Amino acid sequence: MRKGVIIDKVSFNHGKLQVLDEIYAQFPSGKLSVILGRNGSGKSTLFKIIAGLESGYIGNVHIEGLNRKEIKLGKNQEVRIGFMNQFHQTTFPYKVIDIVLTGRSAFSNFSPSKKDYEIVEETLKSFDLWELKDQSYTSLSGGERQLVLLCRVLVQKPDVLLLDEPTNHLDLNYQVKVMDCIRDLANKGTMVICVMHDPNLAMMYGDSFYLMENAKLSEITNLDTTELKQRLEQTYKLALGQLFHQGKAVFMPLINAKDD
Repeated sequence: MRKGVIIDKVSFNHGKLQVLDEIYAQFPSGKLSVILGRNGSGKSTLFKIIAGLESGYIGNVHIEGLNRKEIKLGKNQEVRIGFMNQFHQTTFPYKVIDIVLTGRSAFSNFSPSKKDYEIVEETLKSFDLWELKDQSYTSLSGGERQLVLLCRVLVQKPDVLLLDEPTNHLDLNYQVKVMDCIRDLANKGTMVICVMHDPNLAMMYGDSFYLMENAKLSEITNLDTTELKQRLEQTYKLALGQLFHQGKAVFMPLINAKDD
């Protein structure tokens, strides 16, 4: 039986600054869970801990019943974890197809098979990127780079998918395309944990929602719309208006119009 991700009393300090304070959360398997919060609230730190990029924390993290610190990378790992950071820099002009192929390296002993190439082709075509396969990664726009990095993660066929701001740099068309893809993966059983800024886009697609504030993480999935609006206003320090779109609450900032 799949057990999801359990964060148990996790704390993390950056010098004298407490970034996470005894956080507890349970992210269910086969669902799209979204972590919301302001810049600098600790969302990305928690992401790095779950992804295994940060080990200097107190407390416990278990993924599908396994201690995070004991999960090793490689083709024989018991649970396959794919993750995409918010920021990525490279100064080498690798081809797009080679960047995405690196996502298959754990399964091919560094010699890509026909199957690896087929998976890469299928994934690039799903985002209309196949025509860019021979272009250098460094020549792409910010949005195109973001999509290439997402493809690199998707070709791993992960059991658990961790995404930090996956719609960053993307135009509206590609934001929807990426979220549709993530939603489809969750529907097929992939566990997805996604850090996002836009609560409206998150709530149109997500299953479970969490809010990071004051080094604490709280679940807001089952709040009624009035309580949810109050929590978002408190977190983002904005007055919000409330609308309904396709049966879901949408929150917009109230802008004070000034007379000309």
